[in-house]
Amino acid sequence: MEEKLSHFDQKGNAIMVDVSEKNVTRRVAIASGRIKVNRQVMEAVTKGTVEKGDVLGVARVAGIMAVKQTSHLIPMCHPLFIQKCSIDFEIDEAASEIKAQCMAKLEGKTGVEMEALTGVSVALLTIYDMCKAIDKSMVITDVRLEEKTGGKSGTYRRDA
Repeated sequence: MEEKLSHFDQKGNAIMVDVSEKNVTRRVAIASGRIKVNRQVMEAVTKGTVEKGDVLGVARVAGIMAVKQTSHLIPMCHPLFIQKCSIDFEIDEAASEIKAQCMAKLEGKTGVEMEALTGVSVALLTIYDMCKAIDKSMVITDVRLEEKTGGKSGTYRRDA
């Protein structure tokens, strides 16, 4: 059985999905990604000596702002009333990388996966922007949806 894609009409035109008949449910999405940095960047971030300021603090705010602006950036995304959002970081000095994780939550008729993915992406881009004067060879990698709950399709967990 071929699955019908809901983002296209009968003529193949891209459309915004009609969610007006969907039930309101609690929806949560968690996305993550990593940025690989050199030793100088890692030291500057952990010691707080980056000239542009508090890298992780600014990246956290940028990621949260991005979550709230997703519908302005991604065509066909519905504007959502985000009720909770967080950006967290894990520093792995041995691997010389910073992992970012974004969680977005709401009660609504459509999911928040794109918001979580956008938030983590912008947080990582902000780290790059603030540290590029030290090293332009940083690599953003492994941006992905880790988990989502709620809605008709239920729960998804990457590891499951």
